[in-house]
Amino acid sequence: MEIQSFKDLPLSREVLKSIEELGFEQLFPIQAQAIMPLLEGKDVIGQAQTGTGKTAAFGVPMVERVNPATPKVQGLVLAPTRELAVQVAENISLFAKYRKLKVLPVYGGAPIERQIRALQSGIHIVVGTPGRVIDLLERGILNLASVKVVVLDEADRMLDMGFIDDIRYILAKTPSNRQTSLFSATIDDTVMSVCNRYMKNPLKLLVSKDEIGLTQMKQYYLLVNSHGKFEALCKILEENHINRAIIFCRTRRDTSYVADKLQRKGYSAQPLHAGFTQPQRDLAINSFRNGKLKLLVATDVAARGLDIDGITHIINYDVPLDAPVYFHRVGRTARMGREGTAITLVSYGELSDFSNIKALTKTKIEELASAASDVDSPIQSFF
Repeated sequence: MEIQSFKDLPLSREVLKSIEELGFEQLFPIQAQAIMPLLEGKDVIGQAQTGTGKTAAFGVPMVERVNPATPKVQGLVLAPTRELAVQVAENISLFAKYRKLKVLPVYGGAPIERQIRALQSGIHIVVGTPGRVIDLLERGILNLASVKVVVLDEADRMLDMGFIDDIRYILAKTPSNRQTSLFSATIDDTVMSVCNRYMKNPLKLLVSKDEIGLTQMKQYYLLVNSHGKFEALCKILEENHINRAIIFCRTRRDTSYVADKLQRKGYSAQPLHAGFTQPQRDLAINSFRNGKLKLLVATDVAARGLDIDGITHIINYDVPLDAPVYFHRVGRTARMGREGTAITLVSYGELSDFSNIKALTKTKIEELASAASDVDSPIQSFF
């Protein structure tokens, strides 16, 4: 029988009840391919970006395999950022609602005492950033001796951020007979080296070749004079009813500059870059998440791991130097089957870099009416 919906899977009544309450019916491709092997205890390598339902792909089997009667950490998810750890923990908690499992996110930048108390009270699943997980291990608070299931989420980003030694340290603290799965938007040699070392005959599920395989995403680019970029940006914002957008800039300086100019023109905008303290970062992200803030102007590093629903537009104020970064950026919209729009402002000096991006994707990136000499060119009809 072909598996098309959650009802086709051998799931417990408690988990099915949770899934029905969430309104989940049809399976996304990564779910259809990953859930059964994970339920069977196999190691899995899944290539899928955030927004394709991968949290349910590994979270539902984890919830099924953890024993509620044993108040020990049996499931561990490692994630690159605080925001992703919190989001994944919240989702797994929803799947585990009627299984009565306790799920705890652990991350830096927050009081460790609260996380320690929670662990001492008995936790079944921990979702954490590598640094805080190691901190808790070294304090003797977190014990991974009973872990059955380990998930490395957004593995490529964790490796990009230099967490490889941390991952090795943490996995060494888990039983050798654990189940290990890894999910990553890109599967390169570095990711595969981790798979080869820590996984047993993993099943490879290469669901999306790149991050832009979503047909519901509309992609455009606009040729502009480098001095006319800000005016072109304002034109796009004025003529298109944009409720929530991330505007990507290449540097911290440009991020602050663009956000400041937008604020002066009356736009609800805030910058986000790596120079922010954790409280400043939380304030900006939470304001954006709850709709108080419409525009988030961010660098790529600051936006890593951001998982926010309802982003209608991604605007690339600068063309990224590294072509794969483009796919990470635009993958923030058109999530979970929804539509989304990505617009890239391309100056003549960036044409070569943008050509590299176009060469990497099979989907079409349409050119809008050129604003190189006339920022008043009509573009509304393209959206």
